[in-house]
Amino acid sequence: MSGQDPRFPVPIGGTAVGDLLYPEPAERRPGAIVRWWERRRLPFNLIVGGSGLLTLGAATIFSVLPPQPPGIRVFPWVGVLIYGLLANVCYSLGPATEIALDRLWGRRVLPAGPTLFRNGLVFSVGLTLVLPMILFTIGWIIRIIGVAF
Repeated sequence: MSGQDPRFPVPIGGTAVGDLLYPEPAERRPGAIVRWWERRRLPFNLIVGGSGLLTLGAATIFSVLPPQPPGIRVFPWVGVLIYGLLANVCYSLGPATEIALDRLWGRRVLPAGPTLFRNGLVFSVGLTLVLPMILFTIGWIIRIIGVAF
């Protein structure tokens, strides 16, 4: 079992994705924790931003499906920028939470950073992809019902 930490179900190291999702935890000092999180901010933004591009593509497809929605279609740049800003504000809660957990429980718990990062990434991608798709589908069904009745 060389290269595998018994606490984790997958090998650590060896691939970029593995290193991103199953990294070694930060040293248990506030500055080290913040640096650990900041090294992962760009990959987080690229992954969530990429899923946002997929969502915008789906929005474009739904906007041209018949029946056509009334009014002029405007690209929601302001909404995209606000969403990106809020995603980064929420991301900043990761190191704050990890520091708070370390202060509260110290060495009695394992470092929480890797788990918080994975869960936050999955939640952010899910929110970016799934919620808008549900809303687009509901809007399209409402358009169909509006034409039919």
